[in-house]
Amino acid sequence: MHDRSTSLSYAVRLPVLAKYLGQLALMLAMLTTVLLGVALLFQDFTIAFRYFLVVAVLIIGWQLSRKIPEPRQIQANEALTIIALAFVISPLLMTFPLMSSGLTFSNALFEAVSAVTTTGLSTTTDLADRSASFLFARAWLQWYGGLGIVVLSVALVMEHHVTSRSLSEPLGGDTLATTTRIHSRRMLIVYGVMTLIGMVGVWLISGDGLMAVTHVLAAVSTGGFSMFENSLGGLPDWSSRFAIISLCLCGAVPLPLYHVLCSKNWRTGLRDVELLALLSAVLLLASILTLTLHYSNGIQFRESVLHALLLGISTQTTAGFSSLDIGTLDNGTRFCMILSMFIGGGVGSTAGGIKLIRLLILLKLIQVLLQRSTMPPQAVQYPKLGGRVLEDAEIQRVLLLILLFIGVVAGSWLAFLGYGYEPLDALFEVVSATATVGLSTGITSGDMPLFLKLLLSLDMLLGRLEIIALLVLMYARNWAGKRKEVE
Repeated sequence: MHDRSTSLSYAVRLPVLAKYLGQLALMLAMLTTVLLGVALLFQDFTIAFRYFLVVAVLIIGWQLSRKIPEPRQIQANEALTIIALAFVISPLLMTFPLMSSGLTFSNALFEAVSAVTTTGLSTTTDLADRSASFLFARAWLQWYGGLGIVVLSVALVMEHHVTSRSLSEPLGGDTLATTTRIHSRRMLIVYGVMTLIGMVGVWLISGDGLMAVTHVLAAVSTGGFSMFENSLGGLPDWSSRFAIISLCLCGAVPLPLYHVLCSKNWRTGLRDVELLALLSAVLLLASILTLTLHYSNGIQFRESVLHALLLGISTQTTAGFSSLDIGTLDNGTRFCMILSMFIGGGVGSTAGGIKLIRLLILLKLIQVLLQRSTMPPQAVQYPKLGGRVLEDAEIQRVLLLILLFIGVVAGSWLAFLGYGYEPLDALFEVVSATATVGLSTGITSGDMPLFLKLLLSLDMLLGRLEIIALLVLMYARNWAGKRKEVE
């Protein structure tokens, strides 16, 4: 029998992809111009020329797309394809200028993917000898990757309400704005204000302008790139460290929630289940780390508290900053961090992981199943979260995403085991990449086999795109099949 779902499916339309990828090219060209200006400011003319070529290519792409009529609406698979292509193409383009800093193609590609996906894993060493334009570029790529090239652009190029929602929230998350244009503007304002306040604050505390700029860009995006080999351990005082890590906590809060907190309904915002879950998870992890750092790793209690709070925030928010060498921590500490990285921050934030709200839905579903086992057969019990009944389709998406996330981690972990890496270290590295965290036990390096570099790069992309969008990009019927006419 003919599959009815196949007969109702449509492949992507290339003119639609070209139109919106051209619009995204314009936004990316504007963002790359900042890197060009910084390279010229620091008189790094070699990398500046390469940024100029990237900008020129993007402008040409945008000009060609202007000739294509704008469609009235796009399909869901087209929206997902645009998102996936944006996060694949941008690191490929940025690999070219990054190679001028002495990186091989594979290391430059890894660095670019890690930056745009806001992961923070790095194969680059000798950061003290790297140019200021290179250090700024890594942080800047994380900053605009955190908000998302698509989210930055969607408010400017999308008019249709359904189209806009499918682009900005491809996995069906709730939106606090009536249109994506308003939603995206609010997110951009929150993101920009948070960044500016953070830069001024950290600069005043530390007195180091370049350090403040690069670290705040990476912190707000929960990216984790640092200009020091030992991350925040390279900062001399705890005040600067906590000023930076507090911005990571702010970045892991759902950005639309800030609009609620600044409105008359601020009390409702403070009772948000995901915000409360984030704060609770950070405190729980910090408490566990305090004990393990003190009793298992022999660190003085006061220092254990400080390191634990910093690492707890960094791990739960998937920021990737650290004040200790992760490779020296005991297995129990690292296992707790693996669980925290897997969960991550809030939906609609810059954090990675499966997201706290999905864990809460899973726990609520388990609770309801247990309750039903003690109830009469005719009784009806629906899972609720935050006073709202969870729909079956929503629960299915959550369970599917968690299952896919586990599958990606398991497959990549087996590959690392095949290369002979220690099991817990390998699991830590894979979860860190897939959850876009950036903490490392020392496995990630320039000497890592090429296949594993590519595998971690794929994990980072899957984690940033929450798997579904990249799977749609690789799905054969997404490209081959009948197509609707472009209206």
